[in-house]
Amino acid sequence: MTQDRAAVLAEIAAQVRACKACRLWEGTTNGVPGAGDPNAEIMFIGEGPGFNEDKKGLPFVGRSGNYLEKMLKLINLNRNQVFIANVVKHRPPDNRDPLPDEMAACKPYLDRQIEVIDPLVIVTLGRFSMARYFPNGKITQIHGKPKYEDGRAYYPLFHPAAVLRNPTLEPQMEADFKKILDVIAEVKTQRGASAKPDKPDTNNNKNEPPPGPPKQLSLF
Repeated sequence: MTQDRAAVLAEIAAQVRACKACRLWEGTTNGVPGAGDPNAEIMFIGEGPGFNEDKKGLPFVGRSGNYLEKMLKLINLNRNQVFIANVVKHRPPDNRDPLPDEMAACKPYLDRQIEVIDPLVIVTLGRFSMARYFPNGKITQIHGKPKYEDGRAYYPLFHPAAVLRNPTLEPQMEADFKKILDVIAEVKTQRGASAKPDKPDTNNNKNEPPPGPPKQLSLF
């Protein structure tokens, strides 16, 4: 990109904080554009900001954020090495589910962030972000099963809040998280294979004479 990724993401963040494209900005303290490494290989997409996120203007800083950081430690990463965002950028009232028109209003911001960061893996957390890439999927059936498309992987996981509400999901969440590094390795392999130039054809035209000196082209 001709412009620095961090600068572009900062511009998007400023637009998010000033956005009034849907009703969600009403009654909130801060927009929550997203945060993390502009060059991250992994991008997490959740659903929407909660109470703590609204107060601080940062994603996943409450109990769900603590749990996400715990999972990142399993693969020797921290939140500063990934990028974290949500499908909506302002807190829905009373933490209700985001509505379709609200997600549509925020979609251009999230699409632009993905374009700028170009992550190897997009990890969806919960069913609303999952629905962007697995519109007919059910999280209980497809969690931990990556889809390789467009030069990256889309990897659906349970939302941390769901695991906190239902601790029986934790072994599955940990197992899914530990596979993220394998998913990254597979994407790198696929990108490398697609980037290799074709080998020159050494079998054909063996008997053709070498080309003569270049001819001067006439101007008329």
